[in-house]
Amino acid sequence: MLASQRRAAILAIVEEHGAARVSELVEQLGVSDMTVRRDIDRLDGEGLLERVHGGAVAATPRATDEPGFTAKSTLMTAEKQAIAQEAAHLVQPGATIGISAGTTTYELARAVRDVPQLTVVTNSVPVAQLLHESQAAGHVVVLTGGVRTPSDALVGPVAVTALSGLHVDRLFLGAHGIDRGAGLTTPNLVEAETNRAMVRSARTVCVLADHTKMGIVGLSTFMDLAEVDTLVTDSGITRRARSVLEESVEHLVLAETGGGGRSATTGVVG
Repeated sequence: MLASQRRAAILAIVEEHGAARVSELVEQLGVSDMTVRRDIDRLDGEGLLERVHGGAVAATPRATDEPGFTAKSTLMTAEKQAIAQEAAHLVQPGATIGISAGTTTYELARAVRDVPQLTVVTNSVPVAQLLHESQAAGHVVVLTGGVRTPSDALVGPVAVTALSGLHVDRLFLGAHGIDRGAGLTTPNLVEAETNRAMVRSARTVCVLADHTKMGIVGLSTFMDLAEVDTLVTDSGITRRARSVLEESVEHLVLAETGGGGRSATTGVVG
């Protein structure tokens, strides 16, 4: 197990149970006491959990917390990759798509970088760089410009103005949190405004979010759940979260992380 996968597993265990002892994590992960303590220290330093005597407890997220791109990219990697692979089936050669900033949408960019003749509109510096370096046949990458956030999104009036004159067939959109009442949220007010502009530019919207985003509420709502055409998440979501999504979005796709190939549940719900 890679260090990033181990830390993601620790975080998932702590979030599921609210807390975990070092001894329990050692037994479940099959690693040393010292390794677990180092992982907890790192996750605590990134604000993803709280280190306590003998273990860790789940952090209470604040509505204005905004983890950086690098910190988020080490978490839930298998789930993000599975979600991206499922979403990539929606991208056809010659399509014009939007890709918002985020680590899951970055994995989507990886998954579609060899699809020819794509036009991609993005406000993500890493996504634009990845697609530029891929040199796939006929790729056109439009980077919006704007002010750069900790999550490597370009936001603000420059980005909004650029997006106001653009149109994409399908937008692939990430989210800091997803909640029945609050909808899709972000801790950054200016990023919320830019996300709304991206949504207005799209004929259809596909949201990519792993199960840890469910129930999280950031400072600002940028889209209601009922406005989502397709939502792709992983099979780790709870029954309650799945029920909420089935009631709220038009299409729900569950990506399996345990095996190869296309093995998801796809359907029209609602």
